[in-house]
Amino acid sequence: MGEEILKVEKLTVEFYGQKVVEDVNFSLKKGEVLAIVGPNGSGKSVLFRALLGLVPYSGRVTWQKGIKIGYVPQKLTVEKDFPLTAEEFMMLIGAKPKQEIERALEDVGLHKKNNGYGWLLDKKLGQLSGGQFQRLLIANSLTGRPDVLLFDEPITGIDIAGEETIYALFRKLQSSTDLTVIVISHDLNTIHDFSDFVLCLNRKQICFGRPHEVLDHKLLHHLYGEEMEHHHHDHDLSAL
Repeated sequence: MGEEILKVEKLTVEFYGQKVVEDVNFSLKKGEVLAIVGPNGSGKSVLFRALLGLVPYSGRVTWQKGIKIGYVPQKLTVEKDFPLTAEEFMMLIGAKPKQEIERALEDVGLHKKNNGYGWLLDKKLGQLSGGQFQRLLIANSLTGRPDVLLFDEPITGIDIAGEETIYALFRKLQSSTDLTVIVISHDLNTIHDFSDFVLCLNRKQICFGRPHEVLDHKLLHHLYGEEMEHHHHDHDLSAL
């Protein structure tokens, strides 16, 4: 792993006099993967917005100077007749060279057919499968070659086609680009295998460390409370 790319100190976010994120502290080095876990309403997405500078906060967020940040939101719902094509979507933030778009599409496993990408880019967004649209979102975030990727709930409601999971995809990207990933996820087993570090959040920071060192049933019950029963059904926690 490389040099420190992010340092967060005493980060607190307050809305209308109520603290929704309080006293968060962690640091990451280039190429590391951090998973943020916690129950619904625990402040995970607010923490993301604070890291991106989109909401006011107290404390300090220090990014390495000059880094580029990519962001993939939670799964977006697009109506079947939504008029925007995949290519127009890729151009929304600004014109990008065709070669850069095609390289990003290739990186996320969307390959050329008949020597081109017309099969994908000419389609309306609503005509894409869930897996294709999710990969398009990732490809869009990768144009410009970011140093850091913030990924909010990567597999919510998504069945990614093929053998390669979203997490395996990021590991593949990391091996070639040294990408730093911060991901919000409820998939505890995958977090255990995929992440270098985990941050447990329930408005306040409950834990930060390596998954095998900090994730156990006692902490998860403390973190999730009644929601823990749901996690028992959805995930095999024996490895924790």
